[in-house]
Amino acid sequence: FPPKESSVGETVFEVNNWSVYHPEYHTIKVVNQASFFVRKGEIVAFCGPMGAGRTELMMSIFGKSYGHRSEGELLIHGKAVHLSSPYEAIKMGLGYVSEDRKDLGLVLIQDIKTNITNSSLKKLSRFGVMNSYAQIKAAKEYCSSLNIKTPSINQIVRNLSGGNQQKVVLSRCLLASPEIFIVDEPTRGIDVGAKYEIYCILNDLAKAGKSIIMVSSELPEAIGMADRIYVMNEGKIKGVLEHSEATQEAIMHMALVAEGKN
Repeated sequence: FPPKESSVGETVFEVNNWSVYHPEYHTIKVVNQASFFVRKGEIVAFCGPMGAGRTELMMSIFGKSYGHRSEGELLIHGKAVHLSSPYEAIKMGLGYVSEDRKDLGLVLIQDIKTNITNSSLKKLSRFGVMNSYAQIKAAKEYCSSLNIKTPSINQIVRNLSGGNQQKVVLSRCLLASPEIFIVDEPTRGIDVGAKYEIYCILNDLAKAGKSIIMVSSELPEAIGMADRIYVMNEGKIKGVLEHSEATQEAIMHMALVAEGKN
């Protein structure tokens, strides 16, 4: 894993007593009283077994993208916010990279340029008309800075490798200029070289003062990347480990044994 160079600052984003109800079975809590925070320049990981509620927690935070309803408190820089839609979440400085890039993160039949810019149309438009020059410029800049291997920004996304597809998703998120990044399984289904590049991108974001929330099922990845690790199981946060005390054994023990604590 690349060495971390970021310095952790003040708390940027805080979630208090957050519960999420199942979209169909409305009395069932998929996430139960979860509380956590992330600071400036910090990478926080969420680990746990399949079905622990990690993705549901993140999607519900990002503009109620999951669940029948949710309750609890969200604070950005100490101020309570109500994020009623993904648009509101983006406007308030959140970015979200889905675990399912092919179905939820990309429009596979469209080109790289369109996929990178389709969440920032307002930013790249003037008087309601897309500025084609600005769109092309932005797409080329991110292809260069994230080392997206392609002959052209007009390449159809489904023809890219998994690693390059993931970089397109990250580019789209970066173009919206979020302060808080939620990345769900950011290296799933990509090769070792592309994984390292993604790790470097996340570290660079933290170094630049961004706050990163990373869901990962790969324990070595979470241990290698995160400043702190929250452990979830059965919809609850079971505990949190500092980087210095995080081991695979400690994470598994906390997930399976520890009583809920934040």
